[in-house]
Amino acid sequence: MILARADQLSRRYGDVLALDRVDLDVRAGELVGLLGPNGAGKSTLLNLLVGLRRPTAGRVELFGGDPRDPASRRRIGVTPQETGLPGTLRVGEVVDFVSAHHPDPVPRAELLDRFGLGELARRQTGGLSGGQRRRLAVALAFAGRPRLVLLDEPTTGLDVEARHTLWEAIRAFHDDGGTVLLTSHYLEEVEALARRVVVIGQGRVLADDTVDAIRDIVGVRRVSLLADRLPALPGVVRSERVDGRTHLLTTDADQLVRDLVTAGVAFKDLEVRPTSLEEAFLAITATGGQPSTDVGGRSAAAAGSTATAAGRPTPA
Repeated sequence: MILARADQLSRRYGDVLALDRVDLDVRAGELVGLLGPNGAGKSTLLNLLVGLRRPTAGRVELFGGDPRDPASRRRIGVTPQETGLPGTLRVGEVVDFVSAHHPDPVPRAELLDRFGLGELARRQTGGLSGGQRRRLAVALAFAGRPRLVLLDEPTTGLDVEARHTLWEAIRAFHDDGGTVLLTSHYLEEVEALARRVVVIGQGRVLADDTVDAIRDIVGVRRVSLLADRLPALPGVVRSERVDGRTHLLTTDADQLVRDLVTAGVAFKDLEVRPTSLEEAFLAITATGGQPSTDVGGRSAAAAGSTATAAGRPTPA
């Protein structure tokens, strides 16, 4: 069952095209990670899906109806990037206020404990740290036992421990049959949580598939080595040098190693492995934005033929 759908969805802000004919289906039981650089259109897409903005063109549905219809929105939970909380209300009072809008809310103590806020129930929200306010904002999205939760950068500003607490709560909701669509700049977060990844760049869907498939779409491997200098090398999509070690993304790792030997490069500690989601993300978005230049002077756009959208996954 499709809970949220964008069909050829476009949105303009004056002369700026924030979304350009985006297609996206979110099915019941999915945990979807939405990735993209700043300005890619992620927040705009979420705002359209929950009815906070109207599309310039195309169609958007929520539970098969208009997302501005209260009957459709009653079954969702949302945490936007910025959330204003009444500073003089206590944490427990804020939870009670939001819960009162739902017929069968999660009990206050259970909700606060789930998000590591149990000891803060009597604290005024104005006295919370930024991370504590963020955890409360995310917790409120789950207060009404929603069928679909949309989270825009849910762990921004959190330390590692608080981030993992949120991950556990999101996983528990999903394991119980809940559906989640989240955006994040923390690529390890999407890799840890999402079963499906949608990459957006310049308002378009660049890739839509599983984490492993996103790596395969890029079709590159990571070659790391220690070397004083490297010549221009063909087949390199992207390179960086960190703490004296050079990391190369290449479309043909075997040929790259042969080229290194043929060129007489003195190297050691060679390592070849699959790309991470972060590297895949950088390679995909580079083809839709400004290309980066590798050791051999080639543009990352040369990998464009491998960074195509995979289309919608087959329903389970």
